[in-house]
Formats: sequence, C-alpha cells, structure tokens
Amino acid sequence: MVTVRPFRSGDETSLVNAWNRSMSADPTTSAWFRDCVLLDPNFDPEGLRVAVDGDDVVGCAYAVRRLIPLAPGTDLEPDVGWIPFFFVVPERRGGGLGRRLVGEAVAFLEGLGRTKVDFSSYTPNYVLPGADAELYPGGYRLLGELGFQTLYSPVAMDRTLVGYQAPSEVHELIGEREREGYVFRSPAVGELPELIRFAADAFNPDWGEAIRQHRDPERIVIAKKDHIVGFALYAAYRGIPERFGPFGVDPGLRGTGLGKILLHLTMTRMRAEGLHSSWFLWTGETSPAGHLYTKAGYEITRRFHVMRRSA
Repeated sequence: MVTVRPFRSGDETSLVNAWNRSMSADPTTSAWFRDCVLLDPNFDPEGLRVAVDGDDVVGCAYAVRRLIPLAPGTDLEPDVGWIPFFFVVPERRGGGLGRRLVGEAVAFLEGLGRTKVDFSSYTPNYVLPGADAELYPGGYRLLGELGFQTLYSPVAMDRTLVGYQAPSEVHELIGEREREGYVFRSPAVGELPELIRFAADAFNPDWGEAIRQHRDPERIVIAKKDHIVGFALYAAYRGIPERFGPFGVDPGLRGTGLGKILLHLTMTRMRAEGLHSSWFLWTGETSPAGHLYTKAGYEITRRFHVMRRSA
C-alpha cells in the first residue's frame, strides 16, 4: 500500500534510486540531493512529499518557498512558491499517484499563502529550467491538467570545443574596442564587489551570488572602460567546468560586439584548459543572446517550459 507523507531521515538513498529510475535522462547523486535539497536553507521536510511502499520510495514532489532571501537586498518573494521536481517510478504510473503528489505540493504552498506556484525556475537549486515535454510528456501533460500554464520556453544549447579557434573577426573586433578604451581581462580581487553589484542589479540577483561564490577569477572575463560593462564566466554552477555562464553585457551597449568578444574569449580559456565542450541550460531561442550563441556555433539540445499555476 502506497502512503504519501513528508520526507524523513532514511528516505534519501531510496529516493535517489527512485529518481534515477524515473528521470533517467537527468540522473542525480546523493551529494546533489544533500547539498541542493536537504542543506538548502529553504528546505522544509513538510514540502518534500514522499510516496512510499513499505521502505521503498516510489515517487515524490518537492515544494519550496523562501525562508531566507536569495541575495542581499532581495525579499522573500512571499507570493511565490516552487516545485523544482517531481517523479513517479515507471511501474507506479497511470494510477493517479503523480497527480496526488503534485496536488499535495501545491496545497502545501497555497496553504502558506503562495498565490503563484512555478515549475521549476527556483534559484539557485533547480534541476531543470522547466518541463521537458519531449522527454517527460506525462509530467508536462499533468502540469497542464493541474492548471499550470507556460510563461516562457527557454532552450539549452551546446557546442564542441574540439578544434575551436576564435574567428579572425573577433580579434579585429577586440582591437577596435581596445582602441576605444575597453579592456578585456579577469577581474582583480578589488573589482569583484563592483562585478557582483553589476550582475545582480542589471540582470539577476542569482547571477551576483554565482559570482560571489565562484572563487576563481581566472575563469571570469570582464569588459571594462570606466567601469565594468560586461562579463562572462564558466564553472560557476556546481563547479562544472564545461558549464558556461552567467554572461551579460550592459543593455545600453548591446550591438557593440562586446558580447561576442566576451563569449569567444571565454571559450578560448575553456579550450586552453582542455575542455571539450561548452554548454548551458537556458536562453531565449530568439533573444539577442540566442542569436549570438547560434552564430558562435551552439546548437539547441533541449527545450523547456517554465510553467505557473496562479491561485
């Protein structure tokens, strides 16, 4: 008989095993589950709804809301909650267990006053940017049936670095911008506070925190004239060297080639380390960044749907 209850100590090994059978395209590890779920300051065991049959986890859905701010100067987003993941093991599907688990996760958040429930753009500890309708059609369909609607649909992209060389036009562009007074280099330690503020204020507080926790300026490239106007880095998330980003240029300076320069300088550093690919989880397919990536040889590997249910 299947019981749904809050997470308990001792569930973790069976939960990770059930995850890896259920989401085989996105396997996880006990270390990731420990660091990004159990040790997340926002973790509440009541929000991790676990379906068990005896001692075996056969499904779960995770609901989380902010108990501490994402970054200095931000609030707790008191109207928003997130469901970063849910799953049911293959042999238990089709009987309504997934609907029950997600329903309980939604009820947990709505009972705490959350009027918006997002799948699954929770930062910093999301699994995927959103629902993958191609790999997990049942989960995507279930979210729609439960009232979740797509807000936007980012894509993941990837490109090989084998044989990569920065195009000659990039070197020419660097020369043009340097003659205008721009410099492109790793930030000095004393510049990191400025870089963090720029990333957080101009783009996203999560980006500022990613830089704050990065600890390796040699894997960061900045564009600077009188002040920092752009940046690109890699190995910022979970310490994965081949994961590119975050990456941004002052919106008022787009079209000047600064983004192109930063992208290629960063890929050059990645290749110098012997990395064989560069990838990231989300961008807008038709956004300026999406076009830049495509021109630089990146290809779409997955599509996601960030979804929201509003009370």
